[in-house]
Amino acid sequence: MKNRIWRRALGLAAGLAAALALAAGSLAPQSTQAADDGTFKVGMEAGYAPFNWTQSTSANGAVKIEGSSEWANGYDVQMAKKVAKALGKKVVVVKTSWDGLQPALTSGKIDAIIAGMSPTAERRKAIDFSSTYYASKLTVVVRRDSKYAKATSIKDFKGAKITAQLNTFHYEAIDQLKGAIKEPAMNDFPAMRVALESGTIDGYVSEVPEGITAEDANPDLTYLRFDKANGFKTNPEDVDLAIGLRKNDPDKARINAELAKIPQKTRDRLMNEAVANQPSSGSTGNWLVALLKQYGPMLLRGTGMTLLISLIGTVVGFLIGLLVGIARTTPVPKSKGKRGLRAIGNWLLAVYIEVFRGTPMIVQAAVLYYGAAQAFHLNMDRTAAALLIVSINTGAYISEIIRGGITSVDPGQFEAAHALGMTHLQTMIKVILPQAIRNSLPAVTNEFIVNIKDTSVLSVISVSELFFSAETVAGQNFQFFHTYLVVSAIYLILTFTISRLFRIVEKHMDGPKNYNVMTNQMQVETPKIG
Repeated sequence: MKNRIWRRALGLAAGLAAALALAAGSLAPQSTQAADDGTFKVGMEAGYAPFNWTQSTSANGAVKIEGSSEWANGYDVQMAKKVAKALGKKVVVVKTSWDGLQPALTSGKIDAIIAGMSPTAERRKAIDFSSTYYASKLTVVVRRDSKYAKATSIKDFKGAKITAQLNTFHYEAIDQLKGAIKEPAMNDFPAMRVALESGTIDGYVSEVPEGITAEDANPDLTYLRFDKANGFKTNPEDVDLAIGLRKNDPDKARINAELAKIPQKTRDRLMNEAVANQPSSGSTGNWLVALLKQYGPMLLRGTGMTLLISLIGTVVGFLIGLLVGIARTTPVPKSKGKRGLRAIGNWLLAVYIEVFRGTPMIVQAAVLYYGAAQAFHLNMDRTAAALLIVSINTGAYISEIIRGGITSVDPGQFEAAHALGMTHLQTMIKVILPQAIRNSLPAVTNEFIVNIKDTSVLSVISVSELFFSAETVAGQNFQFFHTYLVVSAIYLILTFTISRLFRIVEKHMDGPKNYNVMTNQMQVETPKIG
C-alpha cells in the first residue's frame, strides 16, 4: 500500500515537473528584436477581408499561418510578399488579434504589422511606420432595408446608432456624423456585422474595401457612397494604411524603397484580385453541412486546443492547489524560527491566491504574454503561456477548495491517527486527503468546466482555441448565428461530457451503497452452551 502511494506521488510530481519544464523552456530570454532567421514575420488578424483573411488551402498565393494548418491571403498578404522579397526573406504570417498587434511588434514576436493600420499620431509614439501602401476611404455600412441606406451625406444620420472598431480612427470619425448616437466600440468586424444584422446598431464606420466585402457576402447589407463634398473629412495619416515597424527599424528605408516601386495600377489590381478571391459566404444548401464541410477542420482543431488547455490546466492546477492547500493547513511548529518561516510562507501563498483570484484571466494572459516580453525580454510560445496561465489561475482557486476540504474533515480523525503513532504526513496521505479530495471533487469538476469556457479569453494572445476559430469562421462566411450556434453546441457537449465523467468518478469513490463494515472483519463463532 505504501509503495503504491509513493508511486502515485512520484507520478504526480513528475507530471508537475514536466509541465513546469515546458513553461520554463519557453521562457528563455530573448531580445525584443526578432531574430534574423531569414523570415519576415508579419502580424495581422487574418479576418479582415479583403485586406486579410484565413483560408484552408494555399490557393491564389496564400501564405501559411505560423503554428497552424491554415493559410492567410488578401491584399495585405500580397503586399507583404513583395516587401519580403525585396528584403531577401520569406513571409511568415502570425495570426494576431487587433489589440495584440502593437504589443506583439514591440515585444519582438513579429517584425511588422501589415493589417490595414493607419499611422496615427498616437500610434507613432510607440512604433514607426513605412510610407503608404494603400490609400483608403471611409464609409458607413448599414442594412439595405434601413432608412439610412438612402443617406447621401454624413449629415443624414440623426438618431442613428453607430459604432466602429476599438482603437481605430474609425471610432473617432463617428463624431462627424451629426446627431448620431455613438455606441460603444467593438473588438472586430464580425462582432459589428452581427450587431448590425440583429438591429442592435444602425451602422458601423468602415473602409470602402471592407464595405464591398460586406455587401457582396450579405445581400442584406450595403455600404454608402459619399462624394468628396458630403463624405468624411480625414487626414492622410488617418485613412492611409502603412506598415507598422519597431522604432529605428534598420529595414525601414528598404521597405519604403520597395513600396515606391509599386505603381498605383499594380496596387489597384491586387485589391481587385483580393475582392474577387475572398471567401464566399457559403452555399445555398443545408447550412450545417456546408459549414462543417468548409470550416469543420478549423473548428475541430479549435476544439482540440480548448480541450488540451483546459485539461492540462486543470490537472496541473489541481496539483498546485493540492500542494498549496496542504502547505496552508500544516500544524504550527513549536520552534519560533520555524513558526516565522511558516508565517512568511503562508503570507506568500495568500498573496498568490488573492492576486490570481482577484484579477481576470484575460488580464493575466496579456500581462504574461506581452508584458513579460516587453519588460523582461521573455519571449514565450503562446500555447505554453496559455497553459501556464490557466494552470496557475486554476491552482489559486483549487487551493482554497482543497483547504476547505481538509478543514471539513473531523478534527477527531487527526487526533485518532496521531494516537496510533502516525506522523502528520502519514495522517494526511492515508486518512485526511482521500476524504478531502472526495469532498472537493464536485468543486474541482466545476473548475474544469469553467476552464473549458474561459479559454475563450485567451483570444487576447491569439491562441487558436474554439472561440478564436469561431470568430475567424464567422468573419468569413457571414453566417454569424449559424456559426455561433454550432460552437455553442460544441461547448455544451464538452461540458456535459466532462460533468458526467466526473459523476462516475464520484460514485466510484463513494463505494457500494450496501457496504457493511462487518463483512471485512473476522467473524468469531459463538460457543454452544449445554
